[in-house]
Amino acid sequence: MTQDPGSLVESFRIFLSRRYILQSAALLAFLLFMIGAFRPGWKQATTDFPNYYTAAVLTKQHQPLRNYYDWTWFAKQMNVAGNGMQIGAYSPQTPLTMLPFMPLAGFQPQTAKRIWLACNLAFLAMTVLLLSRITGFRFETVWLLAFCGYFSLQSNFFLGQYYVFVLFLLTLAVYCLHSKKHWASGCIAGIAFGLKLYGGPFMLCFVRRRQWKSLLGMGAAMLLLVGLAIALFGRTDVLYYATQILPRSLDTAPVDPYHPANSTYSAFLMRSLVADPELNPHPLWQNPGLYFFLRSFISLTIVVFLFLGAGRARTTERHDFAWFVIGAVLLSTTASSYTFIILLLPFVLLLEDAGPVRSFLLVASYIFLASPLHAAWLFPKVWVLLASFLAIGWPCWREIPRRHVLAAFSIVALISAFIARQQLTNRELEPGQRFEHFAVQAGELFSSFPVVSRAGVFCQSMGKDRYVLRWFHDGQSQQFVFPGQALYPRLAPDGASIDFELAANRTSTMMRFDPSTASTKPLAIAVPAYSAASAESPDKKWLAFESAQDGPTHIWLRDLSNGQQRRLTGGNCNSSSPAWESDSKAILFASDCGRGFGLPTLYRAPINVADDQRDSE
Repeated sequence: MTQDPGSLVESFRIFLSRRYILQSAALLAFLLFMIGAFRPGWKQATTDFPNYYTAAVLTKQHQPLRNYYDWTWFAKQMNVAGNGMQIGAYSPQTPLTMLPFMPLAGFQPQTAKRIWLACNLAFLAMTVLLLSRITGFRFETVWLLAFCGYFSLQSNFFLGQYYVFVLFLLTLAVYCLHSKKHWASGCIAGIAFGLKLYGGPFMLCFVRRRQWKSLLGMGAAMLLLVGLAIALFGRTDVLYYATQILPRSLDTAPVDPYHPANSTYSAFLMRSLVADPELNPHPLWQNPGLYFFLRSFISLTIVVFLFLGAGRARTTERHDFAWFVIGAVLLSTTASSYTFIILLLPFVLLLEDAGPVRSFLLVASYIFLASPLHAAWLFPKVWVLLASFLAIGWPCWREIPRRHVLAAFSIVALISAFIARQQLTNRELEPGQRFEHFAVQAGELFSSFPVVSRAGVFCQSMGKDRYVLRWFHDGQSQQFVFPGQALYPRLAPDGASIDFELAANRTSTMMRFDPSTASTKPLAIAVPAYSAASAESPDKKWLAFESAQDGPTHIWLRDLSNGQQRRLTGGNCNSSSPAWESDSKAILFASDCGRGFGLPTLYRAPINVADDQRDSE
C-alpha cells in the first residue's frame, strides 16, 4: 500500500523533532558537504571564479570596461592574471559584478578562491541563521533543507560561483523587512540588482505593497551603484553596457542560447523555434516570429501578473517576496544548477505555513531544480519552475477581477506582437538571413578572425579547454591545439603561413604556423597589438572596415575610387573581422547574430550582394 506524501512529510517532521537526531543528521550533512563540495573547490582552480577574479584585477588596473566583454581579449587577460589554461568571459555581468572580488585581486588566484570559498561558507551559515530567525525553524532544520539542494551547493563551491552570496543578500533583504527595517531592505535589494540583476522585480513588489521606504532605499542604492560604476569606468563604457550588453543578456543566454542545460523558457523557445546551422540545426518548427512573440509575451505576462497579484488581502509580505524571487529566476535567461540555490529562500519562506502535502511538493521541487539533471528538448526544470510560480501565485490571481485579467492579457499580447514585428524586421538585416554560413562546424561556439592565405582559410576557434587554430582547405577542417591559447591569427608576410599569439604561463609569444609542414615555430619579435578593423581588397578597389556608429559593430564597404561607403551587415548584433578572398569577389567575416554576445560564427558575403545593399552614409 502506497503511503500518502503528506504522511511521509509528517513522519519526517516527527523524526526531526527529536533534537539529538536532528543535530546528528545536520552534522552528517555538513561533513558530507565539506568533503564532497567544499574540498574539491578548495583544491582546484576552475571557472567560474577566474572570470570574476580577472575582472577585479582588470578594474584595479583601470582597464576599459568595454574590453571585458570581448572573449578573446579577456582570455588573454585571464592568462596574464595567472588563471591557467581556461576559457572564460565576463559577459553578461554588470559593470559592478566583480566588486566583491576587488579585495581579493592582490592575492594569487587559488588563494583568492579559497578566501572566497571561506566567505561563501560564512554567507551560507548566515543565510541559514537568518532564515531560522525569520521562520521559526531550527537552524539544523534549515541547514538540512539547504543540503537538499546539494548539487547546487556543490557546483557553487566547486566553481567558486556567485549565487550563495546573492542568496545571502536576498535573505538579508527579507530579514530586514521582517524586522521592519524597510529602508535597509530596499538598499540591499538594490545592491543585489546592481551586482547580479537579481532583486530588480522587487521594485514592483515594493510599489504594489506601498512600501515607499523600501522603494526609496532601493532607488538610492541603485543610483549610488551607477555613480560608482561611472567613477570606475567612465560614462561612455557604462552606457555601452546599458545599450549593448544589457539588452542582449535580457534576450538570450550569454554562451549557448539553445542548450538544454540552460534551464530557461527562452532557451526552450529558441531550441524549439529557431534554427542555427551549428548550434541548433533541427528545431521542432522553424518559426522565428512565433519565438519573438512568445518570448516577449511570457516575460511581460510574468511581470504584469507579479505586479497585479502582489499585495492582495490573502497574501502576506513574506509570500509575495518568495513569489517574486521565483519570478526573478524564471525571468532569467541563464539558469544552471548553481543558480537554483537562490530558491532555498522562497521555498523555506513558503514551508512555514504549508501543509504536509504542499511541504512535500515544495521540498521535492527544490531537490529536483537543484539537481544536475537536464534533458534535450524536454527542459523539465522549466516546467517545474513554471508550475511552482503558477501554483504559488494562484491565490493572488483569484482575487484579480476578470476584466482586469482580460485587459492585461490583451495589452501584453498587443505589445508582444509589436515587439515581435520589430525584431523580425531587424532579423532580416542580420548576416544569417542574407549571406551563407562559411564552413559550418556542428556545435561550434566560436569562430572568428578569418584569414585567407594561399593554403586555405584559417580562423581562431574554441576548443574544449582553450582557443585553437582551425584550418579550412580542400573541403576539410583541421584543428591545431597548442600548449596555450592560440589568439588573433593573421597572415604572415609569405602569404601562406599564419602568425598568431600564443598565450600561456602569464605571457604571450608570437608563433608562425607553416601549412606546408603543419609545423609551428616561435618568432623572435614582440607581440604587436592586434588590429583587424579594416581590410583592403586585393584589387585595391574596396576597403572593408568595422564601425560602431549605429550602436552595434557592423562592417561597411568604402569604394576607394569615389569614397562612397555603404553598410554591409545589420541587425542588433555585432559583425567584425573582415577578410577578402583572393579574387576580391567576396568577404569573410565573423558575426554573433542569433548567438551569445561575442561568440560569432563565420559568414561569406559576395561583393555583388554587397553592391545591392545601398545603405549609404
